[in-house]
Amino acid sequence: MAKEFETTLLGGERTFTRHQVSERAGISYQRAERMWRALGFATVPDDEVAFTADDVEALRLVAALEDDGFIDPSVESSLARKLGQTQSRLASWQSAMFLDFLAHAKLPADEAIEVAGMLLPAMEKLQTYVWRRHLAAAAGRSVAASDELARGIRAVGFADIVSYTRLTRRLSEAELGELIERFEGMAADVVAQHGGRVIKSIGDEVLFVTDTAAQGAAVALALQDHVAATDDLPELRIGLAYGAILIRLGDVYGETVNLAARLTSECKPGRVLTDRELAAALDGHPSYHLRRLRRVSVRGYHHLTPYALQRNTNP
Repeated sequence: MAKEFETTLLGGERTFTRHQVSERAGISYQRAERMWRALGFATVPDDEVAFTADDVEALRLVAALEDDGFIDPSVESSLARKLGQTQSRLASWQSAMFLDFLAHAKLPADEAIEVAGMLLPAMEKLQTYVWRRHLAAAAGRSVAASDELARGIRAVGFADIVSYTRLTRRLSEAELGELIERFEGMAADVVAQHGGRVIKSIGDEVLFVTDTAAQGAAVALALQDHVAATDDLPELRIGLAYGAILIRLGDVYGETVNLAARLTSECKPGRVLTDRELAAALDGHPSYHLRRLRRVSVRGYHHLTPYALQRNTNP
């Protein structure tokens, strides 16, 4: 059953060794090995039959994209690594979901394989649809970008669960998993509703980006409002910063990101702190009130001036 199930998931039988798959793809053995590791797959012995026809086709495709100038050779491994990490997380979640389904359905082995065979095309189609929609949205933002967006100016926010370490000790694994699922789901809904994008979730923390300072403020306050109105979610600390960021392979880097992280660590539960640049960008905005707080000294910033963000009750 295990071999049949694996063949269904891989889309074909393992028929090639490492050397054979690189030869058939028309690329060097070293390059194929580098790509394989970057995608996050374990190295296999030279004589082990571990690869399928789809592996050959994937390597051919990558080589063709590079030969056509679409992929810069210097970022080939970085692109493969990011793609592998993203798909690995998705596959891990989908595998757990499918195994949970099988455990409850109590299907015989042959029926389980048949269900997997029917499910895979549907999941592939759905994933392609979601990818295309996100690609179209990203392209639309780039085409319509303002001067600030073209320079990489964004609002960056961290939403952090308060006392997460204590929660991990008190909750069972199942309860902790349910908590994280509710938190990530709520955060994703709120961020998307206000025009932002979740960059990544790391257990007790969500990193999000918006195109404008006002959108960032709207996301942060809406997150706090949602948690305050919900009994089964712990309090959040949220830090916001506004400025230039480096967007690389779906992640964000730079001083603005660091500032948002530092402000989050200084924030009190249920509050939102911003940096001076975001406060200046919101100056005069009818919906928001910002109060300057005392300077603080944090790692990397000895004179950081935080601002407390609230809704303007007297617009």
